[in-house]
Amino acid sequence: MFFGGYTSYFLWTQVPALPDVLRRKAATGCRVRFLIGDPGGVVTRQREEIEGVALAVSTRIRMTIEQLAALGTAEGVEARFSAPADAVNHISLSVFRFDDEALVTPHLARQVGHDSPLLHVRRRGDGGGMFGRFVEHAEELWVRGNPV
Repeated sequence: MFFGGYTSYFLWTQVPALPDVLRRKAATGCRVRFLIGDPGGVVTRQREEIEGVALAVSTRIRMTIEQLAALGTAEGVEARFSAPADAVNHISLSVFRFDDEALVTPHLARQVGHDSPLLHVRRRGDGGGMFGRFVEHAEELWVRGNPV
């Protein structure tokens, strides 16, 4: 499981019993990874100015950090901040991957993430296609990320 949203805060409010689900998945050997933005980063501050909403980007990221901390040291759950040089690429495209399926959100100019379109992409055959390109994007950001 790969959660590559810049804030991913909505997961904790929209997915019932998410911490329990993540613990169960990790306990069965599933690798659970969260790639989030740096709440103190330059790109985060710039995005807050663009969005101009009360629930600031840095606050939404901190909500995810708080929830991840509440998971404790669950074996198999990892979290990283995207590298500063990658933050602009991360904030513009969220990728949530589950085996051969992914939910992808290309963030539109001045829209908050939840107002941007959501694409459901599936791996077809051995070729990477669109699915593979999104996965490669996410993996590249993950590799260069910094531990939370």
